Amino acid sequence: MATSETLRELAVQQTYTEYLAHTKVKASLLELTKEERARPFAKYLFDEIPQPDPKAMAVMDQPCDPDKALLPEDMNRLLDPGYLEVEAGWCILRNGAGFIANKSVYPDVTADMIDWWFAWHPLEDLRYRIWYPPQHAGIMVSPENRKRLLDESIPMSQRNWGVTHHVTENCNCGMDNVDIHFKSPEDFGFDMARWKRPAVATVACGQGWAVSVNKTDDSVTAPAMMCHIFRETPQGLEHRTRFWMGYRLVGKRPELTLPPGVRVPAESVQGLARHNVSEFTRYAQFLPRIYTELGGKMLA
Repeated sequence: MATSETLRELAVQQTYTEYLAHTKVKASLLELTKEERARPFAKYLFDEIPQPDPKAMAVMDQPCDPDKALLPEDMNRLLDPGYLEVEAGWCILRNGAGFIANKSVYPDVTADMIDWWFAWHPLEDLRYRIWYPPQHAGIMVSPENRKRLLDESIPMSQRNWGVTHHVTENCNCGMDNVDIHFKSPEDFGFDMARWKRPAVATVACGQGWAVSVNKTDDSVTAPAMMCHIFRETPQGLEHRTRFWMGYRLVGKRPELTLPPGVRVPAESVQGLARHNVSEFTRYAQFLPRIYTELGGKMLA
């Protein structure tokens, strides 16, 4: 059986085809290597994982009204004060695309912590696994992307721009390989003339493509657009999530990729919605602790 060291070596050598061939093994690896156990943050893998607020999870039991969902071409409404009609929920849009929204408030989290996390956690499997151990299996980036993430001349808030995370995770529909290409807010399509506090403190956004680890010739996949936008409120940093499954970005504009009559499976949309609630409940609980412990350093 391949070891974690083998997987990491393959990633560093950028032999991506070989790396993907090992993802089924990677997804099943539960034991830490001796090297991983020595990492100062390995203990977080054994935390008691907090349960989401039952009310927040109950919102995801049934689809919301698609006519009240935010369309990707209207993303700049996220920069308006106040709230939209659907701040938490999921549905299948009239055009067949999947829509997800979620909102959380983090009293103990800052924008600096968010920026550090999205640059820090892609650097090795264990960093991704401790985020949400029940469903996060691993991550990799290319050598070029690793160099950018560690480049101290680039502001922390910008290091993830243009970086692709190759993730293995389970969003309640089985283990997937997910390529997430992060973008600057401008390249994602936001109006930069309005990009200022308190309307926005920071963002992590981009587009991705998920393929089942157990993909067959009959498997159907589609791209998705993803946005985690954070703004400052008196209660703390407010996190507002949006996913548009079945859309991609073309020249900073969203484009529907689904053929007429094709719909994103509802179970995939609901599964990701529930995963989002769970993983960010955990995120709010442990991010302030690990950021303080590691002092915001990249090579801990």
